[in-house]
Amino acid sequence: MDKPLTAFRYKIQKNHMRREVPIIICFLAGFFFIGNYFSPRLQPVAQVVNQWAIICIAFAYVLGVANILRVNYQVIKRKGRDWLYKIVLVAGLFIMLYFGIFGGVKEGTTFNWIFYNAMYPMQATMFALLAFYIASAAFRAFRIRSFQAALLGITAVLVMIGRVPVGEYIWKDFPPFVEWIMNVPQLAAKRAIMIGAALGAISTGLKVLIGLEKTYMGGE
Repeated sequence: MDKPLTAFRYKIQKNHMRREVPIIICFLAGFFFIGNYFSPRLQPVAQVVNQWAIICIAFAYVLGVANILRVNYQVIKRKGRDWLYKIVLVAGLFIMLYFGIFGGVKEGTTFNWIFYNAMYPMQATMFALLAFYIASAAFRAFRIRSFQAALLGITAVLVMIGRVPVGEYIWKDFPPFVEWIMNVPQLAAKRAIMIGAALGAISTGLKVLIGLEKTYMGGE
């Protein structure tokens, strides 16, 4: 009777430690990082904690690469959907790792040349296609059903017309008017949204520090 009871207690203590230790580590790390901005005495400790965080991030990169290889290998092995693109992804990963480790990442290296001549054009192409996709989706999904929606639609049309040469032909003061819209009402609304998002991030961070938010441990 004593052995099962002891094993049960050990299991409870083990699960308790799995929950409490990450919360304590998260609280201490967040406390030192926040306190660094208010007290210079905590700066040396915060620097040490920051170095530990960098080490953890390095291990996370290794786990990320291993996870990419594991997931894509399974798709390539069974020739699943888009398996040829998975081969390109894995090949690109190994090529960039090779040139980055053995050739360096400074200006003029092969790694740097591949990044600027492959990554940048693909990124520009992706964002160009994404802009047309968003515009077409907005045109199909947007419906003016309220005063706020009508105000948003009219403003969007005015800004788009003022950003192209046709707007200046229609009215010579169209570009300055659009700049006023972007720098005064739009900027005020944008800053209000940023303030709200910052307050939400602060509240979420406090919930994480005091242990109310535990999703980073795999919970719900």
